[in-house]
Amino acid sequence: MAAKKKAKKKVAKKKVTKKKAKKKVAKKKTKKKAKKKAKKKVAKKKAKKKAKKKAKKKAKKKAKKKVAKKKAKKKVAKKKAKKKVAKKKAKKKAAKKRK
Repeated sequence: MAAKKKAKKKVAKKKVTKKKAKKKVAKKKTKKKAKKKAKKKVAKKKAKKKAKKKAKKKAKKKAKKKVAKKKAKKKVAKKKAKKKVAKKKAKKKAAKKRK
């Protein structure tokens, strides 16, 4: 009887170790998955950084264009203002002549 009990215990132990082994394998698999996920995350972060850099560059270009446009507008405005001043002066001159 004692021998039979011992044998049963051994079988039971084997089952437990098998379960443990399965868990280990499962853990390894999850680790691999986690690593893949981590890599993806890193890749995403890098992609985001790149996108940000690109966006910044684009923004800079846009800003430059805007500045250029503003300058151009100012130039046009100045020209117009000069013309206005010239017109006023001309009017004054004309008025003086009339007097």
